[in-house]
Amino acid sequence: MLRIQDLNKAYGSEILFEEASLQMSPRERLGLVGRNGHGKTTLFRMILGEEHPDDGIITLPQNYRIGHLAQHLNFTQPTVLDEGCLGLSEEERYDHYKVERILFGLGFTEEDMGRPPAVFSGGFQIRLNLAKVLVSNPNLLLLDEPTNYLDIVSLRWIIGFLRGWKNELILISHDREFMDSVTTHTAAIHRHKIRKIQGNTGKLYGQIAQEEEIHEKTRLNEEKQRKHIETFVNRFRAQATKASAVQSRVKLLEKMPARQKLSRIANLDFSFHYAPFAAKVLMEVQDLSFHFEPKNPLISDFNLTIGSKDRIAVIGKNGKGKSTLLNLMAHELTPQRGDIRSHTNMNLGYFGQTNINRLNLEKTVEEEISQSNPDLNRTAVRTICGIMMFGGERAEKKISVLSGGERSRVLLGKILAAPTNLLLLDEPTNHLDMQSIESLVESLQDFNGAVVIVTHSEMILREVATKLVVFQHGKVTVFNGSYDEFLEKVGWDEEKEEASPLPNIVPLMPEMKTPPPQGKNKKEARKKRSHLLMERAKTLNPLKEEITALENEICRLETELASLNNQLIDASIKSQVDQFVTLSKTLKEVEKMIDKHFGRLEVLTKRYEEKIKKYEDSTQKI
Repeated sequence: MLRIQDLNKAYGSEILFEEASLQMSPRERLGLVGRNGHGKTTLFRMILGEEHPDDGIITLPQNYRIGHLAQHLNFTQPTVLDEGCLGLSEEERYDHYKVERILFGLGFTEEDMGRPPAVFSGGFQIRLNLAKVLVSNPNLLLLDEPTNYLDIVSLRWIIGFLRGWKNELILISHDREFMDSVTTHTAAIHRHKIRKIQGNTGKLYGQIAQEEEIHEKTRLNEEKQRKHIETFVNRFRAQATKASAVQSRVKLLEKMPARQKLSRIANLDFSFHYAPFAAKVLMEVQDLSFHFEPKNPLISDFNLTIGSKDRIAVIGKNGKGKSTLLNLMAHELTPQRGDIRSHTNMNLGYFGQTNINRLNLEKTVEEEISQSNPDLNRTAVRTICGIMMFGGERAEKKISVLSGGERSRVLLGKILAAPTNLLLLDEPTNHLDMQSIESLVESLQDFNGAVVIVTHSEMILREVATKLVVFQHGKVTVFNGSYDEFLEKVGWDEEKEEASPLPNIVPLMPEMKTPPPQGKNKKEARKKRSHLLMERAKTLNPLKEEITALENEICRLETELASLNNQLIDASIKSQVDQFVTLSKTLKEVEKMIDKHFGRLEVLTKRYEEKIKKYEDSTQKI
């Protein structure tokens, strides 16, 4: 398994790792978290041998295969299916159905199987690379922000796929809910070290926060103690009768540890500037229709009213028109038919996927933010720069030298600079880290105006949206309700069809003695497979629901545990003995319950995986 010992890595004065260590166990699925720029991708590159540590050892077993999602697009086969099959081992070279299963899950259709890879968008070409990696079944799978290339339906599919991953996995993702639903362990790159625990991101960050709070309180107490001792020594140093006491305190000072004050880690912490709005309706979309190609209408006869406090999420698969709808609402595109009416007092803040590319590369961060509101003085602009983590000299950086995530923060800063009452946000989290996304979600919850957001993050959907615009069935509809209500009452078509036979998934075996089923035989095979898949869904769904319920309960108990730990620290500091005893007892009960749930979860997961394998084996025989 992967073993990292005493890793050191720096670029000039910028230290990424300092005596950092990490060890993985068999079948461990590890979530790797940390602020942008703290070294997550660099660690991947060092594991792959693309970069080398300044010092330390990275050890892998002999013949240990690593799979990672390559960003370069170099396709050599004439069709999507042929290209995907390059990921199969020599023994599996005829098992095309394994490739088809993954390609279908990632959003490709049966018709796509015979099309050349070059005709697809960059996002789908990346998905094809991902399919090749997944089907190759490496010993260690490295995934760096895979959600950036997936829509919400594919994202839900890959969660189930990765939960069943039987080898090692390290996942980098800014989507906390996605990561926590897949991983068994979490590791954080924090203060140049790697800290790993069994459990989710909330548990890890809770422990880090608790330890740092204890460190800081201990440091302050030790400083007070040190000052008292120093005062005693200075006061009685000259008195012979106190010489022994002074000497003992001098020795005590020498033995006292010198704890360093923890440096402050910058956080994105902001709120949108609300422009007061007295009316009830900000915008009305009436009978809207739009297409780029007449044969492929994206939006037809669509109607939507945006109220002054609405929280609307636009959801659906990629390429169906979500970004186009926001461009139309921002008046950056003209509809072929219909009308978009905005109130005269509407102030729009628009974060579009292409807006980042419109930033002037020659301007500084400060100049770009200032340009969005000439009425702001330099102090106000600098304050916004600081909020967006461009404090001091960083505000004078040119846009051309910034990363994608930094440019996203500049664009958010431009929206902050001007008062708004309607926010149109098209996937604003793609380049933000986990903490920045949480800050964005909090700012949206506190915003007094209306929000329309395109996102594939189910966490954001659940935290923000009260109304949905849904791209599905080849049309656009409005669903008045939360995302969970949508899943319960409507759901995604692909998940409804999960129990139906997948097209053309017939294993091709070498030197077959009998031809693949044709005509009536083929029809009977499909019927058998359909029956088997329906039986599988009937058997597995209750198990899956119980597993999900257990995982949710564990998360709830972990949150309660973190709260109890904080209360315990406070009771200790305040010398509240009775409270401390009660809390300790409760804490042990919660820990015992978590252990019990984890044991049950392990049994259910094993049972679920065994049944999956049984049904897969049966399906392959048909």
